[in-house]
Amino acid sequence: CGRCGKIYTTSATGYDPDGRTVSYQCRDAAAGAVPVAGCGYDGVAGIRDPGKLAWKVEFAARWQALDVRFEAYSKDIMDSVRINDWVSDHVLGFPHPHHVRYEMFLDRGGRKISKSSGNVVTPQQWLRYGAPESVLLLLYKRISGARAVSLEDIPYLMDEYGSLERAYFAKGSGGGEKAVRSRGLYQYVNLLKPPAAPAPRVSYRLLVELCRIFREGRRERVAGKLVEYGMLREPHPAVDAMIDLAGNYADDFGSPAEAEVDLDVDTRRALSALADVLDAPGDPEDLQGAIFDAARTGNVPPRKLFSALYQIILGTSRGPRLGPFIDDMGRRRVGRIVRERISN
Repeated sequence: CGRCGKIYTTSATGYDPDGRTVSYQCRDAAAGAVPVAGCGYDGVAGIRDPGKLAWKVEFAARWQALDVRFEAYSKDIMDSVRINDWVSDHVLGFPHPHHVRYEMFLDRGGRKISKSSGNVVTPQQWLRYGAPESVLLLLYKRISGARAVSLEDIPYLMDEYGSLERAYFAKGSGGGEKAVRSRGLYQYVNLLKPPAAPAPRVSYRLLVELCRIFREGRRERVAGKLVEYGMLREPHPAVDAMIDLAGNYADDFGSPAEAEVDLDVDTRRALSALADVLDAPGDPEDLQGAIFDAARTGNVPPRKLFSALYQIILGTSRGPRLGPFIDDMGRRRVGRIVRERISN
């Protein structure tokens, strides 16, 4: 409405093809069950003036104006898509896009995401914690079927993007179907303009844990620890940006959600022995050696125990030198985390 600025209250009453103007009325209406008062204005607007098309033609107009060739949609708007396809083909003379129908976006509890439920995750929220590539990875990795969307997924998607990048730039990578799909996914996540070389990357979950420890002078202190752990040669702007995102996540949510870890009896026994050492007063200075001792106690190959610890603490199969990192995290805290996981 040209007078009150509302959208839902306006109804078109006529169209002048010569002047290319629309006449309209602003009357009382309802947005769902919510009444919206109109101002009573009778107005005329040019078709290029600020306004909003009715939902049954809005998609079609956008497809033609922006030359859209592909549009995925959820099953709850399939009737709208069918009508817009007809409008696009028969009114605008623009072949409607190719479609893929997915089920719905759901929250972690399995509820449909909707504004009325208040469980919407906005791009602005997401980009406080994750890089743009993580949003695109969420959208492109699987189109069909119902998909859960949660800010808790950001650590996994950030680390998954790092894995995609390593595979993309790996020398001598295989040419099987899985490798081809992985390369294609990486290219699409980068909008078909992948970088010429990979940037230094560090586990997002590791960064979150370090950001929980270091709050003052966070960038410099976390980057310094990464150099100390041998994860970086020197600080890098790409890693600084990840530290900022991970810091926001650490401040707002704490540690990421636990990753699933399958632990056999021997590994649980070795982890229990290590937890005893971490809990005991007068902890040994050589924490790296304590992990090897625990592996011998449980008759577990050290590599297997280290992998289990990385999964429990960081949700990844590898990471920094564990002794110094456990010391930075806090030995008793790590001992408590290990005990909670082996008791599940």
